Amino acid sequence: MPDLMDDIVSLAKRRGFAFQSSEIYGGLRSSWDYGPLGVELKNNIKRAWWRTMVQLRDDVVGLDAAVIMSPKVWEASGHLEVFHDPLVECLTCHQRFREDHLPEPRVCPNCGGKGFTDPRSFNLMFKTFMGPVPDEDNAVYLRPETAQAMFVDFAQIQTTTRKKIPFGIAQIGKSFRNEITPGNFVFRMREFEQMEMEFFVEPGTDAEWHDYWIEARHQWYLDLGLKAEHLRRREHEGDERSHYSTRTVDLEFAYPWTDWAELEGIANRTDYDLKAHEAASGQDLSYFDQEHERRYHPYVIEPAVSADRALLAFLIDAYTVDEAPTAKGTTEKRTVLRLHKDLAPVKVAVLPLSRNDRLSPEAKHVHTLVRQRFMSQYDDAGAIGRRYRRQDEIGTPFCVTVDFDTLEDKAVTVRERDSMAQERVAIADVMRYLDERL
Repeated sequence: MPDLMDDIVSLAKRRGFAFQSSEIYGGLRSSWDYGPLGVELKNNIKRAWWRTMVQLRDDVVGLDAAVIMSPKVWEASGHLEVFHDPLVECLTCHQRFREDHLPEPRVCPNCGGKGFTDPRSFNLMFKTFMGPVPDEDNAVYLRPETAQAMFVDFAQIQTTTRKKIPFGIAQIGKSFRNEITPGNFVFRMREFEQMEMEFFVEPGTDAEWHDYWIEARHQWYLDLGLKAEHLRRREHEGDERSHYSTRTVDLEFAYPWTDWAELEGIANRTDYDLKAHEAASGQDLSYFDQEHERRYHPYVIEPAVSADRALLAFLIDAYTVDEAPTAKGTTEKRTVLRLHKDLAPVKVAVLPLSRNDRLSPEAKHVHTLVRQRFMSQYDDAGAIGRRYRRQDEIGTPFCVTVDFDTLEDKAVTVRERDSMAQERVAIADVMRYLDERL
């Protein structure tokens, strides 16, 4: 299905979801800027995640930690020692690739060559320097994941919130990985945004909680519109799991360029991280259970997803081409993003039938009402049918049309995106009407 991916990327650029960073200078590979609609879509995904993971729960709290942490954090976590990928170089064109990303039999994706260098280890962490002198004493790293701050701050957060085990710490933030072979639009980037939660549980209950979070995270995607047949679970094999994990399950999505690829990972990290940071820092990171008067290091269940990969999955499953009637009584193809209402970048479009001087004031009045509650657009350029198509293409659930009858009956026509059904609604009731549906 590579054509679908081309269509998604074309739509994203044309309508302002995402476009290549630094494009006027030739672009920067695997670096993308989210445009006006992309910002809204991504923010809505993050809000939906935060609402489910934090707002609606009594047992999860939030954190926003620094991107640059002490290098000792990454030494203790094992990232400096084990966060590596196998790098090989094509002997013909000298392009470099991750060995485990090459097809079988091994052929260079760039030139078709079959000869490669022996693999060598490549650390994925971005290194920089803090302070005026760029020497090793001042070396620091951009974080490759958001998780470690939640372990480092565990004791402080538990004390200040007075949370009892089981409880979780959630965080949304940028991470950085010096990927060897980034690509496939926003699927694999060197700068990306993670939504991670560390759920601390009593040892012995971790298997049960792991199953709980696998189910909960799977259902979250279904509730927001991903197709069940495009989402599956896959157990990691023993040699595939991270060094800290006793069990990891990936939620995989059927991305167009492959059969399946990782969307989200849910790992049982055991007590590895807390013990590692306790040993390296000398600080007590155990938990005291007052009820049973015993102290232990909690096990940790970690659901972790890239907001960028989630955005791409939602775009792919929402993208539809169907038939729509025209004013001449025929039909034409229309592109529509059937995004879940909670994710749609624009919730409501207000469209005066024309730029008539009598209609514009009334339409702007309606838009003033709508924009107080919903992200909205006002569009009066072109034929009304063309404006409907523009809103369908960006996934707007409802269009509100102000016509000449509005001047008499003080009502508007509300059109629903997917069915294209229209309903006459009094202006005085339009906010209640939209509230009930959005």
